[in-house]
Amino acid sequence: MEPEKIDYNKESILIVDDDEYLRDTLEKLLKTLGFSTSSISNGSDALELLNEKEFTFVLTDMKMPGIDGMELIQKVSDNFDVNVIAMTGYAEGYKYVDVINAGASDFIKKPFGIEELEAKIRRILAERNLRKELNRLSITDSLTELFNQRHFYARLQDEVIRAERQRHPLSLILLDLNGFKKYNDTYGHLAGDEILRQAGVIINSSIREGVDSGYRYGGDEFTIILIDADMDIAKDIGLRVQNSFKENEEVTVSLGYAKFDYGMSVTDLVSEADKDLYRAKKKNSS
Repeated sequence: MEPEKIDYNKESILIVDDDEYLRDTLEKLLKTLGFSTSSISNGSDALELLNEKEFTFVLTDMKMPGIDGMELIQKVSDNFDVNVIAMTGYAEGYKYVDVINAGASDFIKKPFGIEELEAKIRRILAERNLRKELNRLSITDSLTELFNQRHFYARLQDEVIRAERQRHPLSLILLDLNGFKKYNDTYGHLAGDEILRQAGVIINSSIREGVDSGYRYGGDEFTIILIDADMDIAKDIGLRVQNSFKENEEVTVSLGYAKFDYGMSVTDLVSEADKDLYRAKKKNSS
């Protein structure tokens, strides 16, 4: 079985050790593998650097003046999304279980070879990537590749809180496919599934990448959360979606809009968009 390909160029490691020779050696070896590296001599400075710069890993010695390795692991674990590997000498009395319980991802005894260290890093990265993929699958609709309804409500709740606190505009679009049931009954479920897949592509290509997000609300209903967007932006994006659907004459789309106003709940916002969608569907059917 071929090992998982991992791009080390995307990973950065902070080495914390009061032994300057060891720090320099590790930096050189890790750089030859493709990692971005920084090094520092003590725990206090390491915490300051972690506040200034993002790292994938912290590789820390356990015996250091001031903040020792155990305390550093606990502080990093509590405050940063970073994997920690603890380094300790054979004569030092740290137990593997204590270091892991403190928040470290793994433990390595000095002296060690770069192959052993790389193997531990690869295992941690593989587990991290697996967790990310499982999380992605848990919030994604498998047919359309849009987010699912459960994630929609979680995300909308967060954005309503943010909009309320920061007074930033927030808008919502609800979409419903007109004529989808008839299309599905006429051409079959496989053809219907293809229409739903196309809807996912249209929505993702119409919204602002990295800003807005699209969701399959259920059946042939979809929704879009528009961040920092007033009604003009929402209508512009809705028009893009509508024009894309016009290419398929069998199925069109109705859209309902809602803009967040101070004091509104998630339920209020969805209800407002739903009412507007109902009006649009009534207009399209007349």
